[in-house]
Amino acid sequence: MATVVATAGFAAVSGSSTATAVAMSKVAFPEMRRFNYDQKMAAGTLAAGGTLGILIPPSMGFIMYAILTEQSVGSLFVAGILPGLTEVVFYIVTIYILCLIKPAMGPAGPKVALRQRFSSLKGIWSMLALFGLVMGGIYTGLFTPTEAAAVGSTGALIIALIMRRLNFKIFGDSLTEAGRTSAMIMILIVGAMIFMRFLAVSKLPFVLADVVTGLNVHPYVLLIGILFFYIVIGCFLEIFSSLVLTIPIIFPTLMALGFDPIWFGVLVVRVAEIGLITPPIGLNCFVIAAATGLPTGAVFRGVIPFIIADVLHVALLVAVPGVSLFLVKMMTG
Repeated sequence: MATVVATAGFAAVSGSSTATAVAMSKVAFPEMRRFNYDQKMAAGTLAAGGTLGILIPPSMGFIMYAILTEQSVGSLFVAGILPGLTEVVFYIVTIYILCLIKPAMGPAGPKVALRQRFSSLKGIWSMLALFGLVMGGIYTGLFTPTEAAAVGSTGALIIALIMRRLNFKIFGDSLTEAGRTSAMIMILIVGAMIFMRFLAVSKLPFVLADVVTGLNVHPYVLLIGILFFYIVIGCFLEIFSSLVLTIPIIFPTLMALGFDPIWFGVLVVRVAEIGLITPPIGLNCFVIAAATGLPTGAVFRGVIPFIIADVLHVALLVAVPGVSLFLVKMMTG
């Protein structure tokens, strides 16, 4: 349970599912193994928890969706907060149920004084401060999402200097990694814009929207079919590729059916997370297997309860759009 909360916190300042999974597997898995936790459950927790990286803002998945659909990045970031927190709750309840059924999966550890527990949290101030600075500024309208990126980067740099964890090598590696990520995203965006221009000329999205809206089928049936489609392609493609290839075609259809674009963006990113842990090509599962040394099959078996929790969570987000839109309406209203 603590690992799920920690992955949520790391995701809030990372934005990358793979990076979150790798970082937390190095920290949490040795501790869980030391206390004789069930290794499949431990690996499943890390793989599933890592997917929080593309839902809890700041999220690169939301940024890509916003670019492709011309929606507000700030609204999407704010919309992802409550779904991200409820996903954490769903994962914690899943772990509780697993250990309730079979206590040996998570044996009790030694008693720790309450004061010692709180003192161990002193190292998370930097993460909370950075998240509060970026998201607080966007929510209050103090700065735009673009400006928030600059503020967040500067804040991270200052925190690293204060904590004396920055040297020329780390700074150089950070710049190199940022350059590689930016170049990858820019190439994807250029390709997406060219693809969207060809689709506009062909009028395929609009023809498809007319055909779908003419069907005698309830809009939510079509929505569920589209979400299932994203789960399937998420097994084979990472989120950026799947968004670039599909959103320009699917988005006009969803808008013709009258769905909220911000709400749909949360749903798309949420179901894309599920693809990261479903076989045969659940990327996070392979990452966790490599980081922990466990067989890939064991990791896939470990994530099955969390996939069930994911499906129930998506059902909640579909049934209650207010979970995604409540904070957005507060921000804009």
